[in-house]
Amino acid sequence: MLRVLSLKDFVIVRALEVDFTSGFSVLTGETGAGKSILIDALQLALGGRGDAIVVREGAARADIAAAFDTPASLQPWLNEAGFADEESRHTLLLRRSIDAQGRSRAWVNGVSATVTQLREAADHLVDIHGQHAWQSLTRPAAVRALVDEHGRINTSALGGAWQRWQDAQRALALATSQAGARERERERLAWQVGEVGKLGPSTDEWRELNDEHKRLSNAQALMGAAQTASDAIAEADDNAGTLVDRAADAIADVVDADPRLQPALDVLRSAQAQLSDAAHTLRGYLQHADLDPRRLATLDERLATWMSLARRFKLPPAELAQAMATWQAELAALDASTDVDALARAAKEAEKSFRDEAKRVSKARHASAPKLAQAVSDAMQQLGMAGGRFEIKLEALAEPQSFGLESAEFLVAGHAGSSPKPLAKVASGGELSRLALAIAVTTSQRAPGQDTGPAEPSAGTLIFDEIDSGVGGAVADTVGQLMRKLGQDRQVLAVTHLAQVAACADHHYVVSKGGTAAASTESRVSLIDDAARVTEVARMLGGDGLATSQAHATQMLAHAKAPATRGTIATGSAKPKRRRAS
Repeated sequence: MLRVLSLKDFVIVRALEVDFTSGFSVLTGETGAGKSILIDALQLALGGRGDAIVVREGAARADIAAAFDTPASLQPWLNEAGFADEESRHTLLLRRSIDAQGRSRAWVNGVSATVTQLREAADHLVDIHGQHAWQSLTRPAAVRALVDEHGRINTSALGGAWQRWQDAQRALALATSQAGARERERERLAWQVGEVGKLGPSTDEWRELNDEHKRLSNAQALMGAAQTASDAIAEADDNAGTLVDRAADAIADVVDADPRLQPALDVLRSAQAQLSDAAHTLRGYLQHADLDPRRLATLDERLATWMSLARRFKLPPAELAQAMATWQAELAALDASTDVDALARAAKEAEKSFRDEAKRVSKARHASAPKLAQAVSDAMQQLGMAGGRFEIKLEALAEPQSFGLESAEFLVAGHAGSSPKPLAKVASGGELSRLALAIAVTTSQRAPGQDTGPAEPSAGTLIFDEIDSGVGGAVADTVGQLMRKLGQDRQVLAVTHLAQVAACADHHYVVSKGGTAAASTESRVSLIDDAARVTEVARMLGGDGLATSQAHATQMLAHAKAPATRGTIATGSAKPKRRRAS
């Protein structure tokens, strides 16, 4: 529920703070006094579009703040978005600032926020019906939305299924249109893989081949060097091993006499061990060494083939194996993407999924539409359209769309004996206003014990901004009583020019202009008492304070407070549309 609305330097308001309470409240005033300024300001606080024109002339910026009771449905969002604190469990503060250059800033509970976040919060707080609400009701999208909301039809899966179907169709169309080019690319890759596949290179093979070829091509020199070294170390008459042994034995015989020779003896002993190891290694190498000219010829042939392929594909030989792996991966991916049959199957499956979901939604819409139509028809009887009939036409489309299988349109017969016609063709402005009011009231009422559903935020504040335009007489009295009844369950605010509606309010605010020739005109809002209400209602009746108008106003106010004896409008179950500021 809206508790406080505060404005500073907004349009013709210098500074204003208005406290609100529960029940049904009206805002009235002379034409041009700025009755809708509060609603316009509230819409900005709720994330509506704004620009520099809202800043009062001569001011640096306009500030709007709105304090609400925090609805339970909004608490998880506040926690997730980082706006929750101890105070926010009870009070939610939205603030918006727009400077003279049109730059906008927003806050939620004192924390910087985006305008989008203001709008997200607004869905849980306020529903606004404007004086031109009937215009949106001529648009198929708005009609579908009301039918879906009334029947609590979840269409989120429908949108996802539609997107998957469209994506599958585009993939199929692309594969089909590029089939020639893709086939040529596939043939090129297949040829390359086939040519290199004859060689069958492995990742490290090029290095290993070169190492082995180097050894075999130098085998004679390697064996000669190994034999010479082996002779010098162990095989010749005066080999190194024998000489080191002789030196070691000589030092060992006298080391006890002079320990200073011990380091030399240690070195000689180490040399003996190392020479023995070297001799053993050389003998093993010579035993297994092989010139193997056949293996060398095989290596020559394979290296030549490898070099030839590398030159053909303009690659370094060492990169040939990796290139083949890349071509194989590209070929596999191309085969998968050009599998037209598989893509066609995927598109067909996606279409079936969409149509199945669309049929479910369609069935639910055909169940919801008659109930909503009957509820609005019942409301029309009390709004000066006795005998009138309201229908919702759901017509199958030649081709499915993202929203489903049918178009939706409101039809209305304004009185008994007439045939229902499209709402857009109803000529009377008064009828259009009454129809919009009937739909708004029908979809805004809550039935006792009604399950609103956890996924549907139910706004606690309902605003009617001159939606009763074109209504008068006994119908106006009915409108007032209906809004008063709505106020028993929700906070209802109405900007009105009808005395009958104003008389039914629980609380009455008067909007007036002030100022002098030396000062700019300002708009003021005052909560008036019972005595002032008589005067204001008399003014609205056009009596200029005459005794007869005063008496009429007193009678109207007394009558409005009496227990209602009128019938009630059939209750709908949908959350009403909230008008966005433009």
